[in-house]
Amino acid sequence: MIIDLTDTTSSEIASALLKARRNAGSPAMGMVGTIVVVVDEASHHDAMKAANEAGREHPSRVLVAILRPGKGAAGLDAEVRVGEGIPGEAVLLRLHGELAKVPESVITPLLLPDSPVIVWWPGGGPRVPAEDPLGKLGRRRVTDAAATRRASVDYTARAEGYAPGDTDFAWTRLTPWRALMAAALDQYPTKVTGAEVTAARGNPSADLMAAWLQSRLKVPVEQRTSRGPGVTAVRLFTPSGVIALTRPDGAVATFSVPGQPDRPVALKRRTTSELLSEELRRLDPDDVYAQTLACMVERDSMPDDEKKVAATQRKSTAAKVSAAGKKVAAQNAASAAPVKSAPVKTAPVKKAAAKKSAATKGAAKKVATKKSATKKSAAKKAVKR
Repeated sequence: MIIDLTDTTSSEIASALLKARRNAGSPAMGMVGTIVVVVDEASHHDAMKAANEAGREHPSRVLVAILRPGKGAAGLDAEVRVGEGIPGEAVLLRLHGELAKVPESVITPLLLPDSPVIVWWPGGGPRVPAEDPLGKLGRRRVTDAAATRRASVDYTARAEGYAPGDTDFAWTRLTPWRALMAAALDQYPTKVTGAEVTAARGNPSADLMAAWLQSRLKVPVEQRTSRGPGVTAVRLFTPSGVIALTRPDGAVATFSVPGQPDRPVALKRRTTSELLSEELRRLDPDDVYAQTLACMVERDSMPDDEKKVAATQRKSTAAKVSAAGKKVAAQNAASAAPVKSAPVKTAPVKKAAAKKSAATKGAAKKVATKKSATKKSAAKKAVKR
């Protein structure tokens, strides 16, 4: 059911919601919270669609506020939607003129009582979300640095103005990346000497990933650019080799660990509704995100040379270990080989034998000569006779 209200008030919108629920046959509210979406006219359709899809997991009242400040008269137009595939309730609000400068006066009466409020800025959000008039209403404040129109997000202001409950989709997109890298170090505990994050130019998730690795591992983290999409690779340099998670196509990643075959990992780029659903699962403060923001500010003040990973930190010591292993193996093989006895010098024996043989031959010759001489003497005597 869709109810259009022109030049209306918050009380009339609340009455229209009650009427729509009764007509739909569900007068009781079974919703767990209120999602306030602050968006412009051009992107309100996609934002409402994402919020309604997230509501299938978390039925909520979705209030989409389109702010139109200008010189025109102050006014409020609304479109109430209940049923027709919507898991909860959806209200599209258009605030005109001076009323757009005080949107909290319209939103506050429409919040569900005794339930959490999540404020989401699909277009980037204010510099300090907790100080925004609508941000003050939320228990959870969600921004998207990747959708900002500015050249870069002022993370210094975000870190200084951080309040429990602040988060960003650029951080949410890193959840599977962080889980896989943490699991790799749990499964293969080793010393990390450096890290590298590769992503498309200007990707805020890469900045957060580098800051998170530096804050947790206390090692230099270098950032490199690629064609994308998004983050394409994260590498950890260790003495045993490189632990790498690469995703060049934005869908399937390759997980590499030293000494193990490469494994494919499903790591597709998630939709906006999936990111919002994840943020709705946890409404407590994200302390790790706060620490990462602080580390990002620290990295901004660091010289570029300190962020680079040295060649000695990149180089794996596996080759050195292998060479040392080969040397030890050679030494072990040499020690295990049978000891060869020194060759016995038989030359003197041969010489002695040769001398004996020569002497024997000489003696034989002498004896033969004597015998021959004797025979000759006997023959001469016989002739004389």
